[in-house]
Amino acid sequence: MSTEPDSRYQLHVTVETQYIASQSAPDEGKFVFAYTITITNTGTQAAQLLSRHWIITDANDEVHEVRGEGVVGEQPTIGPDSSFTYTSGCLLATEVGHMQGNYQMLAEDGHLFDIEIPGFCLAPPHTLH
Repeated sequence: MSTEPDSRYQLHVTVETQYIASQSAPDEGKFVFAYTITITNTGTQAAQLLSRHWIITDANDEVHEVRGEGVVGEQPTIGPDSSFTYTSGCLLATEVGHMQGNYQMLAEDGHLFDIEIPGFCLAPPHTLH
């Protein structure tokens, strides 16, 4: 039995984050972050992003889960050798937090599969060393 991932269903996720100081109010425990996700299809099957599941943890170990259809109001289909990029946001009650999750995908051949969103840190510049 092979443990190698099926090359038909390979999508790679990259994340860039940004602290939005102009929308944050640290004295009120309000820290706003934007994150830009790029999903690149390196497989051989086009796949549609059906839903998302996020686990958001702040520095107080408060966990918030988010589940929903698509991303930013879309359920994009990403063809082989193509990418989809979107930007969304997150509000934390602490200066530092962490996000991770997964997307449920539907390949053009009808195969349902999940892709992992690698964990990433949310923190204002120069907060972490």
